[in-house]
Amino acid sequence: MILYEYPCNERVRTLLRVEYLFDRLFYFARGEDAHHHQIAMITLFDLLDVCERADVRTAVLQDLDRHRTALSALREHPGVDRPTLDNLLDEIQSVSGSLAGQGRIGQCLRDNEWLASLRGRITVPGGSSPIDLPSYYAWQIKPADARVRDLGGWIEPIMPLHRAMALILQLLRDAGDARDQVASQGAYQEMLGGKTFQLLRVWVDSQQEVFPEISANKYVIWVRFSSQDNVVKPQPANRDIAFRLARCNI
Repeated sequence: MILYEYPCNERVRTLLRVEYLFDRLFYFARGEDAHHHQIAMITLFDLLDVCERADVRTAVLQDLDRHRTALSALREHPGVDRPTLDNLLDEIQSVSGSLAGQGRIGQCLRDNEWLASLRGRITVPGGSSPIDLPSYYAWQIKPADARVRDLGGWIEPIMPLHRAMALILQLLRDAGDARDQVASQGAYQEMLGGKTFQLLRVWVDSQQEVFPEISANKYVIWVRFSSQDNVVKPQPANRDIAFRLARCNI
């Protein structure tokens, strides 16, 4: 099954983008090839750009505080697993404290003069070539373990954001009500009657060779499946498609 996710507001959209960048950063930072590490560096700078534009730190801290308040209110409800709830509240407090105590995301990376000079050139097409950035080339030809160690040191300051954001997305995804559905002639609609959600998740069998185009507002969820052959624009899948839908909200 292939999973597709659709954010229903800009806050969740930003969190999913940051999660994607972190996943890409970790993957390429683990490699040994200098070309992998160049992608890791570009991704690290992309993360700093996103955090600067969207003030991700403030939004994440606000979310954590809202979740802590809501969960604390459940402590006296009958049937609540108190140890599990207390562990979750402790985890929220831990990641929130680490992020709040850090200050501006990645400030030490911005204060690094060499990284700052590299940040301005590496995203320019061809701008990171040895003729333009000999100091970067000198770093690239260092032993792989030295480059991995450097990358680890640059990534560590933004790990509090990753841990906090991962917890928020885990809580949101776990709140979903996954159900089997069928898109008649490739289309599915569900009236909501004013109820809003933060995230939609759609699973579809890879053998169907289709992908969903998803939209939603407080009135309706709309899922339309299409196929893609990489030559013409996507074409509607005019057949019944079985899929699984989760509507997530906290």
